[in-house]
Amino acid sequence: MPTVAPENPWSYSLRLPHDPRAAAIARTTLRAVLARHELGELTDPATLVASEMVTNAYRHTTGPAEMRIRAVEEGRLRISVWDTNPDIPPPFDKPPALFDRSSALAEAAANTEATYGRGLLIVRICADNWGGYALADELFGRSGKLLWFELAPQHTCDAFEIAA
Repeated sequence: MPTVAPENPWSYSLRLPHDPRAAAIARTTLRAVLARHELGELTDPATLVASEMVTNAYRHTTGPAEMRIRAVEEGRLRISVWDTNPDIPPPFDKPPALFDRSSALAEAAANTEATYGRGLLIVRICADNWGGYALADELFGRSGKLLWFELAPQHTCDAFEIAA
């Protein structure tokens, strides 16, 4: 009796040098991957949030970074960014709170004049789930940290006004 194997989830990795052009290259790559996998509805929030995370990796480290894009269960998209700095910034140092998106929106509304430092706030507003963890020295040949976020199908993001 023939069996049908479940469709293999897909995954892509992009190694990024410590270069100011890294966020633009990550956005271009992410757009291409999402278009090929027919996930166009996630393109805007995914590129916004991934760009913020890759930019933070560039600004707060002196080494390379890596972005991983993968499909997870129930049509969700997970994007993770690894960098060489082991320090996990708040709020990634603990799980998201139940009403974190609401408090992040209130925080953004109260701080409309800020011109930088809002990248992780955008993650909190746009992502359906997020987290981070430190990598032990030389675990799988790497140290540093991994920050990630997930987006679900039919996702909406309230941060486009904030990011502008």
